[in-house]
Amino acid sequence: MTKLNAGSAAKAGYYFNARSWEVHPVPVDGEILPGEAGQRWVAIPTAAALVLTPILGLTFLMFLPFIGFYLTIEAALQPVLRIFKHEATELVATMSPGWQPGEAHLTGKRDEEAKVVEGQGPPADELAQLAREIEEKRK
Repeated sequence: MTKLNAGSAAKAGYYFNARSWEVHPVPVDGEILPGEAGQRWVAIPTAAALVLTPILGLTFLMFLPFIGFYLTIEAALQPVLRIFKHEATELVATMSPGWQPGEAHLTGKRDEEAKVVEGQGPPADELAQLAREIEEKRK
């Protein structure tokens, strides 16, 4: 099976595009295949084109009413869905927690009374006591 991209020259024959469900006849060698960039055309035998073309047409005719109903219902519901989406977005924005990156939430709440000064660690006597404990355990 010969696969060609849209916009390339093709030999005479029939070509099928699975994306658009189209059978395109090429009467003369060197004719350019239609379509947008990225569309692929597959060369098919004449007998396959004669069988495939009516099947594609009947499929389109069978589903055309359903496509029309679907598009009508979608067009009628779009404004309503847009309102609900906007309201849901507003609700989520008001209910979301005040998350701050880098803040630990698994240790409980911060002690509001304890004043921590930037760059100041624990008092020196606590550090000395900790150093003594470490030395005792090493011995």
